[in-house]
This record gives sequence, C-alpha cells and structure tokens, in this order.
Amino acid sequence: MDDDQRSYMFQVAGKLSTRPARRTPQKVQPRLLRLLDDLHTIPAIILGRRMDILAWNPLAAALVTDFGNIPEKHRNYVRLVFTDPRMRELYADWDNVAHTCVAQLRMEAARDPENARLTALVGELSVQDADFRSWWAAHHVAVRGIGTKTLRHPVVGDLTLDWDTLASTTDTEQQLVIWTAEPGTPSHDGLRILASWAGGSTAPRASRTADDRGSDRGSGSGSERSS
Repeated sequence: MDDDQRSYMFQVAGKLSTRPARRTPQKVQPRLLRLLDDLHTIPAIILGRRMDILAWNPLAAALVTDFGNIPEKHRNYVRLVFTDPRMRELYADWDNVAHTCVAQLRMEAARDPENARLTALVGELSVQDADFRSWWAAHHVAVRGIGTKTLRHPVVGDLTLDWDTLASTTDTEQQLVIWTAEPGTPSHDGLRILASWAGGSTAPRASRTADDRGSDRGSGSGSERSS
C-alpha cells in the first residue's frame, strides 16, 4: 500500500470501535480569511468537511467560477466538478481531476463515515454520473497535497498552475488551497492579467455556517467575511 492507502486503512479501523461524535457547525477560521484578504495575485479557496467550499477570494472566483452564484448547499468542489459543465470545459484533463476528487472524498468518508451530508452527496453523484459511481466503487484514496493542473480559461487562455494545500492548525478540517504559476511563464502573466480583470472585487467571500444535521443557515449566495 502507498502512504494514502495506509492512512485510509487506519482511519477506517479507528472508526469501527467508536461512536460518531456529534458535529458542531463549521466556521471559517478568521486567520484564514485574513490570509485570503492579502492574496491579490494568488487564487485561493478554503475547503472544509466533505470538500465544501467555505470561502474564496475574488481571483479564485475569476479563475474557476463565481461561487457566490451557486446555492450554498451545492457549494461543494466535488459536486461542481461532476455537475457543472463549465468545470468540464475548464480542466484540460478533466478525467484525472475528477478521479482525484473522488479519491480525496473517499478519504473524507473514512474520517467521518457517519456524516449524513457526505452520504447524501455520494448517493446523488452516484445516480447522476457513471464515472463517479465507477470510481467510488474502486475504493481509491488520496489526501489533498500538491499537483499541477492545466486550465483552459475563457478570458486568459491556457494556464498551467501548481496547486498546494495548506492545513489549518486550529481546525484540521479546514484547508487553504492555492494556485500559483512559475514566474516568467505565460501562465504567470495570465494570472496577473486575470487578477487585474478581477480587481473590482477586493473582499474575500465566505459561506454562512451550515450544520451537519442537514439544514442550511443563511441565503444561497456567499456572504461577506463578517458572516
């Protein structure tokens, strides 16, 4: 087994003998929001449980999609990858991106096997998408780490970006994901152009808190950082 598979095995084994803990609503860490506020030339999002999108900066919205226009209960990265046609067009290697998302979501399931919202998400995507159903059944696992993706952006063209995941020490279930490009490359120039294009919106956006019993609090659109 590789490191991710070994970690998955221990996660599952550790959950078999314990009762699921009652989950508290997940709130975006203020320090991470302040960091988003300073990332003007780096697209960044904050992912929480189930790979829910908790917050994002304007450049991430310009790069990927306007998360604020997505109903909060659907604001999940894996769900967008499989259900939003724009995501299939955005990623040049959509199959690989989507397969990795499924493997990462399965690791999330190992950490919290009784999570009703995650179970519902898996059921929904299994019904809607044959690829998701097949890949989920394969039991591949992966943790969020680093990688490289090629995006076909409708405004600035092709971008080859490195992505990195930074874990919060105050809440290990929240991770900051950033996209960067090698300085001096066309992709780096493209990000700068996109940052200028997105410069009209300077405040990071964050989802309102939603609890894990399935009820969403707040409106469907993203709220300002004070939420």
